[in-house]
Amino acid sequence: MTTKKIPLLLFAMSLLAFTACNKEKNDPGYVYFPDMYYSHAYDANTPNPVFADSITNQMPVEGTVPRGYAPYPYKAKSFLDQQAAGQELENPIVVDNQVLAEGKRQYDIYCMICHGEFGKGDGHIYTSGLFVAKPTSLVEEYVQSKPDGEIYHVITVGSLSGLMGPHGPQIKAENRWKIIHYVRNLASL
Repeated sequence: MTTKKIPLLLFAMSLLAFTACNKEKNDPGYVYFPDMYYSHAYDANTPNPVFADSITNQMPVEGTVPRGYAPYPYKAKSFLDQQAAGQELENPIVVDNQVLAEGKRQYDIYCMICHGEFGKGDGHIYTSGLFVAKPTSLVEEYVQSKPDGEIYHVITVGSLSGLMGPHGPQIKAENRWKIIHYVRNLASL
């Protein structure tokens, strides 16, 4: 190639490069597989022809675990698992005034309605007659003698009798431990 043709070739390539640029940001240019490029979005509660049951909002696959979540290893309504939780789980929260204040706040939200202001099982649900079985007193020896892990287990998955439901889905794990500190403190008041 001669040296005279090199500048002409560079000019032609730069002209081609500038004409290939698209200045219109809303126009993507050529689309090769339009069915994939412009996919049809379905609203969560609308019929969907892609799935056999025609439901867009599908349930997660069985056994799916969200990121950052570790499944609770102990079974509900199992005496042996409740005992194991009591032996194996230790309260990771160090108690101080701030922890007790947060524990009281969480207790007032989730526990006081059944167990009462001072944990004696005389909450509004029982005293109003809405619940016929008296909730367990949290300040008596029966609960106070249990290890923290066992109380945590009952808060998480509910009681063996089924009278207390599971609160694990509503109360963060950290706050369950703080409630336990507050319940221990209630007994000394």
